[in-house]
Amino acid sequence: MERPYTTLFLLVSVDGKISTGDTDIMDTDKDYKLIEGLKEGNKQYYDLEQQTDLHSLNSGRVFEKIGMNEKTDEPDKTPVSFIVIDNKPHLNKNGTTYLAKKSKTLYIITTNPEHPAFELKKEFPNIEILKYEKEVDLSDALNKLKKEYGVDRITIQTGGTMNASWVREGLIDRLLLVVAPAMVGGKDTATLMDGESLHSESELFKIKSLELVQAKPLENSYLLLEYKVNN
Repeated sequence: MERPYTTLFLLVSVDGKISTGDTDIMDTDKDYKLIEGLKEGNKQYYDLEQQTDLHSLNSGRVFEKIGMNEKTDEPDKTPVSFIVIDNKPHLNKNGTTYLAKKSKTLYIITTNPEHPAFELKKEFPNIEILKYEKEVDLSDALNKLKKEYGVDRITIQTGGTMNASWVREGLIDRLLLVVAPAMVGGKDTATLMDGESLHSESELFKIKSLELVQAKPLENSYLLLEYKVNN
């Protein structure tokens, strides 16, 4: 392929929610640890996360949400390279510095010419920036990551709106889900795929069918689901 092989890897509830509510203070990373029947098996998701690809793609909003900008410790260097799509930017100078210290290579994909990565690149040569003018072209970004940087495989962990873009543009090859034994609910709570609804039969091609690779029961009623995406 002209782009890396991609896996969308997420922790979801049985009803497909990837958060516990509709505000940034609500988050499965911290909230599931507080709930009886969920906290006992929640660690399995993070154990599986350690076995994913050495290139990990996420959004700046997610890193902001988990407190990356407030980190004060000195991170251990990892073999993982982080790829961050961050236009606002959600990562400030401290958060970007922390990730640069932690990453083998830190790739920032942005439309914002004021992103702190531009300044920090002078100090951290392991920062690489893919700059777009008005909108990030996801397909082009993946192609550049492979052709210019030799990235062959990426694990993607983004939010519901961006997940919809990845899938509908045919840019996801594998879906790997850890299903938590919970029903979260809430029409405004993020799901595995959000984004704009389809409006007519002419858009049905955007729906991707899946082929089941494995359905593996985990401990404490958690479930691992793996699918091949038919693009």
